[in-house]
Amino acid sequence: MPVATRKDWAKALQAQHDISVVLSCMITGMSRTAFYYQPKRCDDSEVITVLNTLVERHQRWGFPKCFKRIRALGYRWNHKRVQRVYNALRLNIKTKRKQRVPARQPEPLVVPKSTGQCWSMDFMSDRLENNVRFRTFNVIDDCNRELLGIDIGTGLPSARVTRYLDGLASWHGYPRRVRVDNGPEFTSAEFVQWAHQHGVYIDYTQPGCPYQNAYIERFNRTYRQEVLDLYLFTSLKQVQHITEHWTTIYNTERPHDSLNDMTPIDYKLTL
Repeated sequence: MPVATRKDWAKALQAQHDISVVLSCMITGMSRTAFYYQPKRCDDSEVITVLNTLVERHQRWGFPKCFKRIRALGYRWNHKRVQRVYNALRLNIKTKRKQRVPARQPEPLVVPKSTGQCWSMDFMSDRLENNVRFRTFNVIDDCNRELLGIDIGTGLPSARVTRYLDGLASWHGYPRRVRVDNGPEFTSAEFVQWAHQHGVYIDYTQPGCPYQNAYIERFNRTYRQEVLDLYLFTSLKQVQHITEHWTTIYNTERPHDSLNDMTPIDYKLTL
């Protein structure tokens, strides 16, 4: 029985039968300390405002991400206090249970010690409101998980892929190698020739082993949850606009567990 219920019961016994506090506490099975305890009342209005602002801006962030961002913004609230308010506001995100997968022993990916060593890239697909299918070409740097860019279009052939990579290289320089799957865009003669011309080694993953390209696969999940599944797009321009805005948030605001809760840009400054 909850303490609050026992406390009300004890008070009712005292009023109806004119008995002492000691006897009423013995009957209800509670201590006098619990009977006399008065919970502290604290003003959580500022916590509520900050949490609502964060969740409105980042609708797919759970409590850990929100709390780390709150600390990064300079607030020193206790973890339990923030979580209590978070639960009271019913901001919890429902999660799906992980499916059981066969036992396997994947080789751990080597994290480069500096940026520009290895880029991971992959494709994703979605549909507009009018059911027109579009694809995205995602590129990240394995060292600091920085999102280098996302190209969006209804068709992304090898020629467009190489042109887009040339554009990224004009800002970041060409990487020493790229980690890709065995899709037709990456196995085409044009892509292989592009890599050979710029001295880029192509690290192909084994078919049916997406965990060998785990960095970009994990990024795809985040992009899917925080952008593609969150909006109903009406045009490619809208997809591009929202993606560019989210890219800035991803690189400069979103804390990463694998980077000691730093953002990709902050982690890059420590290298």
